[in-house]
Amino acid sequence: MTLAYDMNDPRGARPASALTDAFERLGKRVSFDRETEIYAQDEEADMLYRVVSGVVRTTRVTLDGRRQVGDFYYAGDLFGLEVGPDHRFAAEALTDCEITVVRRAAMRAFAGDAELDRAILEATRLEMERLQDHVVMLGRKSARERVASFLMSIAQRQDEGQVELPMGRQDMADYLGLTIETVSRMLTQLQGEAIVEFPSTRRFQVRKWTALEALAA
Repeated sequence: MTLAYDMNDPRGARPASALTDAFERLGKRVSFDRETEIYAQDEEADMLYRVVSGVVRTTRVTLDGRRQVGDFYYAGDLFGLEVGPDHRFAAEALTDCEITVVRRAAMRAFAGDAELDRAILEATRLEMERLQDHVVMLGRKSARERVASFLMSIAQRQDEGQVELPMGRQDMADYLGLTIETVSRMLTQLQGEAIVEFPSTRRFQVRKWTALEALAA
């Protein structure tokens, strides 16, 4: 099986071939209802996960009770990768989901330590790129630019004219490091300038790709 991901787009990264083969042969498919926990924050990271259908959200709650959304994972995405023994973020089914789950120990027994370790290292590297892109966005971009970047990343995952937005405004705010009021105001501005159009709160269409790309960049 060939490797299928764009090296320049960590958000769309797919597992390396050894991981893909192990998931297909050893994985157990598990269904999760919307808003159901897949694994908890600080839980032991002894499993790897791959989205079959639906969207997964990772979150972390700070000591003072504030929530940070780490990322969103779509069909084909691998998640649950950790550099340490525990999950720093919790994972939850944002929508109804089907997830393939494999124990790390079973993978090593199947693929061999060296081959699997290389595959996990590559997948972890891509996950770290996603994290670095997120940090840069939070630290260097304005609220308008963050919202534009987010909409563009969602739109690039879907080929249809109208784009499904599975997450609500609070999820967007907690991912972008903004208040829900700021997110709503930026969306209103972008729609007012005819850069995007929202037929409904969970569906939008990009009207001016060049303008959206310029803001995201």
